[in-house]
Amino acid sequence: MAKMDAVQLQLLKEVADLHGVPEGAYNLRANGKSVDRNSTANIEIVSKTEVSGIDIKIKDATVNESVHIPVVMSESGLKETVYNDFYVGENCDVLIVAGCGIDNCGTQDSEHDGIHRFFIGKNSKVRYVEKHYGSGDGTGKRILDPVTEVYMEEGSSMEMEMVQIKGVDSTNRTTVAELKENAKLVVHERLMTHGEQQAVSAYKVSLNGDGSSADVVSRSVARDKSYQKLDLCVLGNAACSGHTECDSIIMDSGRILAVPALEANSVEASLVHEAAIGKIAGEQITKLMTLGLTEAEAEEQIINGFLK
Repeated sequence: MAKMDAVQLQLLKEVADLHGVPEGAYNLRANGKSVDRNSTANIEIVSKTEVSGIDIKIKDATVNESVHIPVVMSESGLKETVYNDFYVGENCDVLIVAGCGIDNCGTQDSEHDGIHRFFIGKNSKVRYVEKHYGSGDGTGKRILDPVTEVYMEEGSSMEMEMVQIKGVDSTNRTTVAELKENAKLVVHERLMTHGEQQAVSAYKVSLNGDGSSADVVSRSVARDKSYQKLDLCVLGNAACSGHTECDSIIMDSGRILAVPALEANSVEASLVHEAAIGKIAGEQITKLMTLGLTEAEAEEQIINGFLK
């Protein structure tokens, strides 16, 4: 592996829980360049030729294997857009770990936009983890505008864990999914903003096949003067079931706009949404303070438990 400095290695740990080279297939990217790559007998990673990015091809019946494709940036002023396509065969069961960490100690904005498309074969199961993280004491912003597209064949399932809890100044996340018969999508989003950060997160899930289902849940905390917009939409186009939930804590002078939306285009569609925004209950803080915690420590304990 090409040598990474201490800052890049710390970013790698934050976004992918990696302390070094992972097992299985991987593509490690730093400051706009691929620094190391490994394919396996069942998972092939190849570079695109017309745009920056990679194709990840997973063979039929690949089980208990993983793919890691984290990105780290420590160069101020660097901006890039990367296109990654995942082709998952039939009857697979795989883990895919992505995410981006930006450390900006300079005066120029740094930005990474990952455009990910997933084509999931029949009866395959995918767990996808995407973490965003920002650090550095520069005045330049850390910007992440990811786009995720998911196309699911009959009987497939996907669990998505989307996490951003520190250091990202601006993010605009767009996720769209189309599900065929008996496909299942579960999304767990965790988001925290502070300072004057802004975060927009939009999901549009189309349930096109009978027996398809989606459960999209977002938990968020807005602190200081930060702003969040959460836009969760499920379209029921068949005999399907869908659920969206926005559950948010607002603190200080933070602002949150929650827009849960349902669209039923079939009499057989069963769709439910929930939305709640509120402050931390005073009795929760008081109870923890009686156990010896300061008010600030009590707040952190509550927030950590809420976002866990």
